[in-house]
Formats: sequence, C-alpha cells, structure tokens
Amino acid sequence: MNLKASISILLLCISFISFSQTNKKSQSLFNGKDLTGWKQLGGKAKYTVENGEIVGTTVPDEPNSFLATEKNYGDFIFEVELLADTSMNSGIQFRSLSNPEYQKGRVHGYQMEVDPSARAWSGGIYDEARRGWLYTLEYNPEAKKAYNKTGWNKYRMECIGTTIRTWINGIPTGHLIDAETASGFIALQVHAIGKNDHPGKQIRWRNIRIQTADLKASPGDKIFVANTIPNNLSSQEKTNGYSLLFNGKDASQWRGAYKTAMPEKGWVISEGLLSVVPSGGKESANGGDIVTKKEYGAFEMKFDFKLSEGANSGVKYFVTEKENNKGSAIGLEYQILDDERHPDAKLGVNGNRTLGSLYDLMTSKKIPASQKKIGEWNQGMIRVYPNNRVEYWLNGYKILEYERGSPEFLDLVAKSKYKDLPNFGMAPKGHILLQDHGDAVSFRSLKIKELK
Repeated sequence: MNLKASISILLLCISFISFSQTNKKSQSLFNGKDLTGWKQLGGKAKYTVENGEIVGTTVPDEPNSFLATEKNYGDFIFEVELLADTSMNSGIQFRSLSNPEYQKGRVHGYQMEVDPSARAWSGGIYDEARRGWLYTLEYNPEAKKAYNKTGWNKYRMECIGTTIRTWINGIPTGHLIDAETASGFIALQVHAIGKNDHPGKQIRWRNIRIQTADLKASPGDKIFVANTIPNNLSSQEKTNGYSLLFNGKDASQWRGAYKTAMPEKGWVISEGLLSVVPSGGKESANGGDIVTKKEYGAFEMKFDFKLSEGANSGVKYFVTEKENNKGSAIGLEYQILDDERHPDAKLGVNGNRTLGSLYDLMTSKKIPASQKKIGEWNQGMIRVYPNNRVEYWLNGYKILEYERGSPEFLDLVAKSKYKDLPNFGMAPKGHILLQDHGDAVSFRSLKIKELK
C-alpha cells in the first residue's frame, strides 16, 4: 500500500471515530419519515422525503429555497451526509435568520458551501444575502480535493463561540473567526437555477445530527484562518505563527520613517484603529509614513484597511530607508486607492496604480467579488515566500503574483519610476511601511507571520 492510500484510510478512520463520538452525544434533526421540525423559507423548490432521505429538487423561476429548522441553535457540532447533482450549487445555512425587517424576510447568515463546479469551493464559508464570501477555498487549496462529486459526502461544522470550522470527509476545509451572528436556524438550500438550466436537479441529505451540550472542539490544524474580529489573534493563528503588529491600543512596534519614534502628529489611535489624519492629500506633509521597528524577509502579513472617498495610501515592504527620501520612503508597494475618485488610478501604465496593484509595476486582477464599497473594511494580505515569489490578496481572492528578481520583474522596474534606483525591491529584508498620503485611511488587525 502506498503512502497516499495509507493517509486516505487514516483520514477516513479519524472521520469515522469523530462521527461516532459525536453521535453518542448528539440528536437527530430528521426522523427519516417526514419534515416534522422543519419549515420552508424563500423559494418554492420541492422538498420531499424518500427512503429515509430529504430530497431537494430545483424548480424554475424561484429564488433560493431553504428548508429550515424550527429551532435556533447557537453553539453546536453538526454533521450530515449529502449527495448532490454534479452541476448543482447548494449549501447548508447555519446561525441564519429570516426577519421581516431584513429585506422582507430574506434568509441571511452563514452557509457551508456545496460546490461541485470546477471552482471547487465546497466547504467554504459564505454569508448569504449579507457580506458574501468569508472563507474561500483559495485560502485552503488542498481542501478542494475533499468533495466527492459522484458520491455521498460527510459534512461537519463546529460553531463554538466565535470560532467556526468546517470539514468534508474528515478533511478540514474552513476556519473562520467571526462575531456577526451568535444564533440562528440551520437550513438546507436548493439554489435558484438560471433561465437556461433544466429543472429537476436534486440534492439529498441523510443522517442529520446535532450536538449542543458537552461540546469539545476538534484538535487544531494548520489551515489558514480568516479572522474578522478587529485586532484579535485566535489560538490557531498563534499556533500557525502569527503575531500582532498592532494591538488596537498603541503603536509600540512602529516608528516614523527616518525617525526614532512615532510622529507626534498625523497619526491617531482611537477605538482600535490606527488612522492617518488627513492633510489635504499632500504626501507625508503631516505625520509622514510609519514603519515597523523590525525588518522582515519572507513573511505573510494580514491587514484590514478602510478608505475614505478619494483616498490614497499603501503598504510597502522591503523598505530600507537608505535613500533618505524627503517624501514617502521607498519600497515595493501594495497600492491602496479609491480607483474611481483618485487621479492616480489613471496614471502609470494599464492601471498599475490601482487598488491592489504592485504600484507602478504590475496591475492587479479586478475581481468583482473582491471589491468593497468605499467606507467598508477590506482584508488585504501580502505573502513573500523565501524563493522571492510574492502574492497579493484582497478579501479572499489572490489578485496578483510575481517573482522578485525575475526577468519580468526587472523589465517592469526598468520601465517604471524606480528605474534609476539600484537593486530596487531586492533587499534581503526590510521594514514594512504604512503610507501617509495625506488622506483619511484607517488600519486594524495588522498581523504578521515569518515564513521559513
């Protein structure tokens, strides 16, 4: 037996043991005979009971349909087996709500995704009719292999406090820290179908069980954690090697660029935010840039940012301060910009000064689902691998990738505003910088992990 087969058997054994242990303390949500304890919300897809299974069937010209528990659940461990049409999108709602005052009773809340498509985001965590994707499987690409398109799948979710974790067939798929909704119903979704889709596609659910007492979280793992709670560092983030660069209270790990301490003006810490005090859009005219006291080589940095209308800022890295520039310090930059209102978006080449771009060098992908309205919080991420490969992320989507020192990179530098700077962007390590471009921009949840 080869190693891959041995690992697969081990995972199935762990899954079976976990399922058996949960069953000892859990209760069934489905009696196998009828839909007692459930109610239908949203669209009018067909829900029937066949051979001890709940069967959901698509119908035309209807919005998303949900078969919801009559009871609400807060903290719980939930398990179900499901089998879906290979061309059908679905999901399992949890801690979800349907209130008359919210979009006339529209179902909204967390959803564990069922996605047999080539995208393969099954097990990801979506916020239905509210915030959109909270945990895409781009964060955890190995989990894309967990879902069996042609057979039954064992779904598991643990909701304990603000920690939400998901598994498919014993493989961890999502890990979210979020405090938006503490309790709500569980619902089985039949997704609306398009005009050109054929009705009659089906998804089946069986062995639907929930545990609400004596909850014990599964052991930790190494998958990526998406955390929306401001300036919070979860236990698994700590285990994964993250630390806070800003605790929401002070800037003890920062100083002014070309200075020994934080600027006396131009930056303010209030209500857990580190913010630029606007000075009419003049670069470094007030407090100036701030940099980490420590230098970093290979790293992964998470940061939340919020733009005001027309604002410009950026996160720079491999900043050495050797050039002793009078304006903003020099470094590779993750551009932060109001693309619609700031003139810089129209400068440079082919949009390489727009939001999420490698400033003046490379244009980021404009993925509609990754875009937030001005005034809303964004989650950015910069990954610099030891082999000089760099990734930019925005709200769960990878939007840019390049390699420092590659021929393509050197060619881009030669055509940019940095062409006369020797070895631009090639320092083995440097400071991380938050830019003062004179506009109101706020930061929070600044976290870093050094990569080996």
